[in-house]
Amino acid sequence: MSRFLIRFAYVAEFLLALIAILMLWGLAGGQGHLDLMPWYDKLLLPLALAWVVVLATASAASRERLWNGTTVWCLVIGLLIAGTMAALTYYYHLHEDDEEDQEGGKSVAVMYVRPQAGKS
Repeated sequence: MSRFLIRFAYVAEFLLALIAILMLWGLAGGQGHLDLMPWYDKLLLPLALAWVVVLATASAASRERLWNGTTVWCLVIGLLIAGTMAALTYYYHLHEDDEEDQEGGKSVAVMYVRPQAGKS
């Protein structure tokens, strides 16, 4: 197979992995929690995980054995990135109400009771 087709396959795999990671993160972690995160967390972590997936594929395809040292390290790094994504989602799940308290807009319920005639 030519180098051009191999590079094209890796680029296609990267884009497909990126879409799959973003979709899975939004569905599993909840889109509401992702909306609270800063943009750089939502950009860097999926890009890094997709890059590690492509590195693992390239390593497995270029060597004689499927599970070699590079693919094992890519698996470990991928699991660490996925764990970081899960921990970050859990952190924003726990602190999603904190942002409302910091705005200073505490709501107070006021109930009007109408006095009855003849009672003092």
